[in-house]
Amino acid sequence: MARYVFGADVGGTTAKIGLLTETGEMLDFWEIPTRTEDHGKMILADVSDSIRAKMKERNIEDTEVVGAGIGVPGAVNADGLCYQAVNLGWENYNVVNEFHSELKLPVKAGNDANVAALGEAWKGGGKGYKNMLLVTLGTGVGGGIINEGKILTGSFGSGGEIGHIHLVDDEEDACGCGKHGCFEQYASATGAMRLAKRMLASSNEDSVLRNGDFECKDIFDAAKKGDALAVKIAEQYGYYLGKGIAITATVVNPEIIVLGGGVSKAGEMLFDLLMPSFKKYVFSGCSGAKFALAKLGNDAGVYGAAKLLMP
Repeated sequence: MARYVFGADVGGTTAKIGLLTETGEMLDFWEIPTRTEDHGKMILADVSDSIRAKMKERNIEDTEVVGAGIGVPGAVNADGLCYQAVNLGWENYNVVNEFHSELKLPVKAGNDANVAALGEAWKGGGKGYKNMLLVTLGTGVGGGIINEGKILTGSFGSGGEIGHIHLVDDEEDACGCGKHGCFEQYASATGAMRLAKRMLASSNEDSVLRNGDFECKDIFDAAKKGDALAVKIAEQYGYYLGKGIAITATVVNPEIIVLGGGVSKAGEMLFDLLMPSFKKYVFSGCSGAKFALAKLGNDAGVYGAAKLLMP
């Protein structure tokens, strides 16, 4: 009888792999290098070989395994086709077919951000809720929408790309997507740094942030200590974060909104910063969503990938 499931989260440098029970207990966790040369043709073979090696090490038979799920950094449609994963060298690559061909077990695949959202809904900050919005605040702004316990993938696997909601007109700098004024240009770690540098340049106000190089974390640390200019930067950041989340929440009406990614390490402060603009812009019928911080960190994708195989 099947008792185990594998989850893999493939990034441009490493692939994280976990062995879990059907109930979501992590029994083992490890990483292998991601070999992206030659258009990444060895990536799924390497993941499959690593899973097979773990099964041999633990004397696990095929009949004891539900299957393996995998999250990848690209849009994946319902048939397992990844249109493009630049960091892996893939283009129009059917992840499910190739993974199954290598592993010879049931497999499923999804976009890494969406899969991470599923993980947080299963075992993390959104546990116990069927309708959840995950907002990941890192180099960019990622998103994952869980609707009635399932990932909202969209027709072509690009559902949940909330970082590219248009927030600001007349923005001169281009987003990485080529557009101007995207959510992630203001609410990502990179966006927070941009806001800080603009405000520092337009003001003569004293601030610890003027004392040399600083990182995104330093902005929020300084604001917590009462640095007046850092407080203004953090409040401006919160305005954009709250507005972007309000727009998304008005569309998907989540029970809970979970914040993850590096910026979320600022903690509960973020909720105080975003709430004024969230309340200002969200539709009243969607305003009752709860907020929480992500709990699984970099393991969310492994949990979510495994959950792809579960009911």
